[in-house]
Parts: sequence; structure tokens; C-alpha cells
Amino acid sequence: MIFKGFNPLEDKIFRIIDNDGKVIDNALMPDLDDETIIKAYKAMLRARVADQMAVSYQRQGRMYTYPPILGQEALQIAAGLIIREDDWLAPAFREAGVMQAKGVLLKEIFLYYMGNEEGSNFSKAHHVLPISVPIGSQFLYATGIGYSIKYQQKDEVVYPFIGDGGTSEGDFNEALNFAGVWKVPVVFTIQNNQYAISVPVRKQTNSVNLAVKAVAFGMPSIKVDGNDFFAMYVAYKEASEFARAGNGPVLIEAYTYRKGAHTTSDDPSKYRTKEEEQEWDKTDPLKRMNLYMKQKGIEIEADELLIADYKLEVDKQFTEAENFKSYTLDDVFKHTYVDIPEDLKKQQADYEQFLSWKEKRK
Repeated sequence: MIFKGFNPLEDKIFRIIDNDGKVIDNALMPDLDDETIIKAYKAMLRARVADQMAVSYQRQGRMYTYPPILGQEALQIAAGLIIREDDWLAPAFREAGVMQAKGVLLKEIFLYYMGNEEGSNFSKAHHVLPISVPIGSQFLYATGIGYSIKYQQKDEVVYPFIGDGGTSEGDFNEALNFAGVWKVPVVFTIQNNQYAISVPVRKQTNSVNLAVKAVAFGMPSIKVDGNDFFAMYVAYKEASEFARAGNGPVLIEAYTYRKGAHTTSDDPSKYRTKEEEQEWDKTDPLKRMNLYMKQKGIEIEADELLIADYKLEVDKQFTEAENFKSYTLDDVFKHTYVDIPEDLKKQQADYEQFLSWKEKRK
């Protein structure tokens, strides 16, 4: 396993291609045909276009607060190529790329950020948990699902995601502890994009890196260049095989960079410099993969043509979301309990009274 050669205690980072798209070590390169590489690049580009358009829709007042994934496409699409249909995805709130790769429709992602309950009803995606905004909670769910999989002897793996800031939460540590004890089939991912809103990693932890946090819980872990698609693909492939074989959980730290804002209500210029952003821009995952394909003579349509097609597709799905039926007030209250408790009934009555008052004011 690559995990043995890249010890997080030594702060080694697993990387296959450099910033110029050149292969560092051919022995580490995964055996992928040109068709798969093109598919991955297109998925990364599509995710970026959708992300940039989502920010634009929010700025137009057509959608609520949105967390961009700009710069983190490689790790998410690599995971999406490894995750099987019956495997489980437990996202936080910055996983739009891997959610799309798992089969979640863009329309559903847009609905969620429009505040529509139907945005968590994934019609074509199997075993995807709803977006989890409370930091770290999805790791607990993932460990529990992993325990269920092991108990029922199913051939499934769970893939939860968290940000660097989430590693300071109790839920993170508790989930890893129980996952290690129970030896459940879970591949944990830390998207280390360098900032938890405005808090840099150096103020988040005194550990040499974030992958090292798994050592105390007795599970393999690795720090990977999160902007290197090929390195992330290999890491997920080996981690998945390890977990699926009944060996227990694995932790991957994807060392990446959030090129955009934390959310559309954030201003990153308040806490990071242009010089830092320009330095990280050299590691951009799409640029690196594009350079690799050109050097290998892998032919693909021009970005401009692909982007034009993706924009039409994204806008179509957004329009469908905008024109989607509104959910009823009952939907907000009736799906938590079999028998609605009295306090929840009172809340609904109070809200209905408020809506009636609001309507009369028009």
C-alpha cells in the first residue's frame, strides 16, 4: 500500500504529477486509459462551471448562501470514480462535485440552496445522505452506517467528507475512535483547503499535518496532494480496497486550496493575500491535468466548446429548479416523528398564524 511509503508522521505527501503536469514517478501512475482520463477531466470542468454559475445565481438573488468548491474538483471527482453505486456518501456542505459524480442532479443541489426540502430527495442517486451543515456530524453517521454494513456483512464502503476546521470537533474524534475499535469499512476524507472560514490550519492544530490524527485511532492514513487527480485516484482506490476487504477504516487528508470564498457571504480578502492565492493558483487541478493530457497527446475538445455546452446544461437545470413546485408547510413538520408531538403542532400553528398575518399586510 502507498500508505506504508508515505508516513504522515514524517509529513510526507503523496503526489504523482507536478504543477506542470509531468509525471514524477511512473511506478505510481494508475493504469487508466485515455477515455477514463478524458471522462475525469470533463467531470472536473463541468463541476467547476456549475460551481461558478451557482455563485452567479446567488449574486443575482436567485439562490441563498452557497459554499463554492472552486479548486477542489480533482479530489472530489477522483472519489466519485471509485465510489460504487451501493457505497454510501456522507457529505458535509462543500461536496457538490462528488455528489454529482454519485448521481445527484444539479437541479437537486440548486433546490437545496433555494431552501426547498425536495433538494434532499435524490431521485437518481443511491445511498447519499443529505447535506450536513452541523460541523462533523456526518462522521458519526458514517461510522454508524459502517457498523451496520459490517453487521449485515454487505459489500459496501462509506465515504464521509469533512473540512480542516471540522477536525477540531468532538464528533470527528469520536467517529474515528469508534470506527477504529469496530474496524468498520469507512474511508474518511479531510478536505484540507487551508482555511476554516477565516481560521488558517496553523491556528487550528499543532499537529504536523491532519492525516497524523488517525495514528492514535489505529488506522492507516495518508496526506495526498488534493489537486493531483491521479494521486487522489490511487489513494481512494487503495483505501477502498483496504476497507472493503474488512481491514477497517482509512483516513485521507486531501491537501488542497479553497480558491473561492468560504461561502457567498464571506470575503476571503479580509484574511488572505493575493500573493498566497497566486502561489496556490500554480497548483490548480484542471490546469495540471490539462497540461498532462497535452504532453501525452490525449485529444479532447477545446475548453471553450465544453464550457459552452456545460453552461447550457447548468442553466437548464437551474431553470427547472426555479420552476419546481413549492413544498407545502406540512412537509416542514411531518417527517420527523410518526406522531407529531404537541410542541411541534404548536409551532406549526404559530407559523400558519404568522403567514396569515403576513398575507393580510399585502
